[in-house]
Amino acid sequence: MDTKKLITGALTVFALFVIITQPKRAAEIVEIGFQGISDAASGIGEFMTELVR
Repeated sequence: MDTKKLITGALTVFALFVIITQPKRAAEIVEIGFQGISDAASGIGEFMTELVR
């Protein structure tokens, strides 16, 4: 069995387990992830703005 498929499958099963058993905590984790992505995009935007000036 391919190691990449095994790890992907295990992570998928774990994610589903967390979502089913603790949906509120899973929503908080997703919110934190999206906030991190938003902050990173904002930082890149600020960097490019200063680079152009």
